[in-house]
Amino acid sequence: MSLSADLSCLQSSQGAEREASLASLEKQLMCPICADIFSKPVVILPCQHNLCRKCANELYQVRHPSLFHARTTMLVNSGRFRCPTCRHDVVLDRHGVYGLQRNLLVENIIDIYKQELNQIPRQKNKKSDLATCSDHEGEKLNIYCLTCQLPTCSFCKVFGAHQNCRVAPLTDVHQQKKDELSEGISSLGEFRDRVQALVSDIEDTCRAVEESYNTQKQNVCDKFSCMFSILEERRKVRIGVFI
Repeated sequence: MSLSADLSCLQSSQGAEREASLASLEKQLMCPICADIFSKPVVILPCQHNLCRKCANELYQVRHPSLFHARTTMLVNSGRFRCPTCRHDVVLDRHGVYGLQRNLLVENIIDIYKQELNQIPRQKNKKSDLATCSDHEGEKLNIYCLTCQLPTCSFCKVFGAHQNCRVAPLTDVHQQKKDELSEGISSLGEFRDRVQALVSDIEDTCRAVEESYNTQKQNVCDKFSCMFSILEERRKVRIGVFI
């Protein structure tokens, strides 16, 4: 669904549907570099993907560190970098990332999104401080390397040790693992119920065996008492005969 369609759905929905639309819109407004809502100004790349301009500038600086004397450099030489979403080459003119076109539509949608966000009662901010990458200072661990089985940052995927690895958004992997854990807990619950049912059957069988044992024991004792009484009577009769 497009940003405009998500925005329209958000403005026409209520309750749980409204929150779902808000979450969907938030996902589309997420910068793939900083893993946060786009901060203005937002630039649109030739491949039609968007970046915060400051993130695009940082991305370019990582690719061409020798061209920069400070992180606040406003104008850079022409060059190129790869889109972190589709890895399409982005060729820059002499203005560098400041020559990229601003996406005013996305910036307007961000303003509307924030207004809508403030109208919905929410729990404490879900975006707790994320751990940062040990290789790229200040970069949040926002993706998960499926190959190496560890969290990493976008720069590691674009330029670092995980360029050839399979990755996925950390939030998606977290949700997947959470679902798998829930399924595992559910399976354990079902197994526990089966074991309890089996234990209950065994206990019923044990009680039935014990009751049968007691009944048979009582029958044997009764028969023994009866036979003993008969023998005792016969013994008395025989003693009487001899007397």
